[in-house]
Amino acid sequence: MRAMSLFNDNWLFLPRPADSNVPDADFSSITLPHSNKIFPHHNFHDDEYQFISTYRKRFRLPLLLNGRRLYLDFGGAMLAATVSINGHTFPEYKGGFTPFSFDITDYVREDAENLLVVHLDSTERKDIPPYGYVVDYMTFGGIYRDVHLRYVAPVHITNVHVRTYDVLTDKPRAEVDIFVRNQSDSVFQGSVQALINSGIIAADGNVATLAIDTVPIEIAAQSQEKVTIILADLPQIALWTLDNPVRYGLGVELHQAGTCIDDYGAFPFGFREAVFKDDGFYLNGERLQLRGLNRHQTYAYIGCAAPARLQRKDADIVKFELGCNVVRTSHYPQSPHFLNRCDEIGLLVFEEIPGWQHIGDKDWQAISLRDVRAMIERDWNHPSIILWGVRINESLDNTEFYTATNALARTLDTTRQTGGVRFFPHSEFLEDVYTMNDFYGPLEPTHSPWLITEFHGHMFPTKTFDNEDRRLDHAVRHAKYHARAATMGGIAGAIAWCAFDYNTHKEFGSGDRICYHGVSDIFRLPKWAAHFYASQQAPTQRIVLQAASLWSMGDRSEGGNNPLYVFSNCDTIEVFAGTERIGEFKPNHDEFPNIPHPPFKVTGLGMRWGEEFGDLRVVGYLAGKAVAEQNIACDGHPTQLVLALDDDVIAADGADMTRLIFKVVDRYGNPLPYATPIVNFEISGDAELIGENPFALVGGQAALYVKARHTAGTVVIRASTKRLPDAEITLTIA
Repeated sequence: MRAMSLFNDNWLFLPRPADSNVPDADFSSITLPHSNKIFPHHNFHDDEYQFISTYRKRFRLPLLLNGRRLYLDFGGAMLAATVSINGHTFPEYKGGFTPFSFDITDYVREDAENLLVVHLDSTERKDIPPYGYVVDYMTFGGIYRDVHLRYVAPVHITNVHVRTYDVLTDKPRAEVDIFVRNQSDSVFQGSVQALINSGIIAADGNVATLAIDTVPIEIAAQSQEKVTIILADLPQIALWTLDNPVRYGLGVELHQAGTCIDDYGAFPFGFREAVFKDDGFYLNGERLQLRGLNRHQTYAYIGCAAPARLQRKDADIVKFELGCNVVRTSHYPQSPHFLNRCDEIGLLVFEEIPGWQHIGDKDWQAISLRDVRAMIERDWNHPSIILWGVRINESLDNTEFYTATNALARTLDTTRQTGGVRFFPHSEFLEDVYTMNDFYGPLEPTHSPWLITEFHGHMFPTKTFDNEDRRLDHAVRHAKYHARAATMGGIAGAIAWCAFDYNTHKEFGSGDRICYHGVSDIFRLPKWAAHFYASQQAPTQRIVLQAASLWSMGDRSEGGNNPLYVFSNCDTIEVFAGTERIGEFKPNHDEFPNIPHPPFKVTGLGMRWGEEFGDLRVVGYLAGKAVAEQNIACDGHPTQLVLALDDDVIAADGADMTRLIFKVVDRYGNPLPYATPIVNFEISGDAELIGENPFALVGGQAALYVKARHTAGTVVIRASTKRLPDAEITLTIA
């Protein structure tokens, strides 16, 4: 029977090539996911991760083979991996963003120790996408995703693809493609079974089966076949929606002579219809204006090597903190943990293949076509994914290449449309959706369907410690762009560049190697533009009230605070300056039409020179009831060093992490972007801090990561800086 074993523990790492003569004592003990180097959050060179490293693992099989085949599955290793087991070396796998597997059955020892070696080339090789020219992001080295051992019968299921149809009728159905491989030397005769369950466990511990069917299958020796099972006559089903992302369970088994020989395991999927039409995007028959952000998979300090908890947290930030309904995985397939969370919470995804502007030679293009297949075959069961990106981001036209990528995508998945991100409006349209990076518009659509996939970003980079004029302008630009896109007609939506600041090459970004293009900083902490996005969600989901001001007299050009913009999803706001009531204000629909919750524009503040300059107070109202309040101190004086953890408990698995946020704030808890003290940290307990310690604070806010080791217990983190009381916070490792 099938068995899966997580294979992340007890690896050894050496940051250079090493043969079998190099003793284990020269290596460091590590747990996957792993970055080949820990970095400061800025001011480092891409050369620092560009080297060949050696990963080594000595292990005994956790389970006996008992006639089964054994596969070694890598979720991702950056950028080219050469894998050896007990002296047998497999061909190099080229590519850092897609999974790869090796059948190691014939090379493992069941009754003795095995030696697994991975030589990982993390140099930016021009023969592998995205390289060949300059690239505006970094491909940090390391085995940065999970590794598994997979035990399967000689005849086993290799993949399953579920497609849903007629979901808006009273006769919905699911079609299930089941791929079965016969690695034996004889013909296989048996059957495959597919069933849909409710996913809800009843009081008796059982799960209700909604549909089930079995079909026969015959497979020649050393070959593979596909069988399709149609599950119709379903009872009333619930649709997967953004507000209620209901998922069902699909279970698939392979039988022979009445016995189950391979249980693929149940996995979740959703019934939903997602389609781009000429006038916009429709989810389950209702038009939805898409509002989203691009996301890079890289993090401060650890590069790409973020465990499941951090990947899932990013989806939560984009959906709940930033209020988006769609995210683009720029510019490569991203972590299954991130995509699983998008499924769970109802966040739409536009996923695309690796690349950035450059198209290489035929061998390079063959890798890219393989990436199209790998991306779709890995992720085709995610209800959150609505569009496949099959064009290299911002590349020039290439009829032969892009005809092939589109044809492959449409062959693999008939239920999703294709897109191809370009940055000029009259390029050849081979995809189903014209996906356009529009930094000067919104431009009038020249094709349909039309989706804006990037705007702003490098056109107006903004730091958390920039002056108030720029930070405010940054936020207002995002608001105005979405308003224009929603007003023009024929635009399905707009996905801004981008969610989070990120590290980059010297050809891009600021002098410290950060692209300050995000609406949040590199630590996932908000700039004012982030509060605009947050304010677009329904107040039933989260009430947002944020004044875009430091409330000082001399931060803006020419001084003062007039006008004051407030980002909120309240009906009205009331504004006070000290004891003076400035007035009640409504959303500014004239300046920001056709978006759910336009910003408020507060006027009448005056210069207030020679007058008592009191604190700012903003009160938000819904249906006439006060539901939110923000106060900003008028003196900008630091009063507290604040610590916060995203999680109270993390796992003692040697890889789990949570974010430790620290801020210097005024007496109302607002971060002070011009507070730049040195913050020192101490930690007690079996965990480590990842990041700079001490930290020279910029922007009034930053973060480290707390990483668990392998012992359960309590961890205490203390932070100190001059002139403020120390701060302390506790974390449980379980």
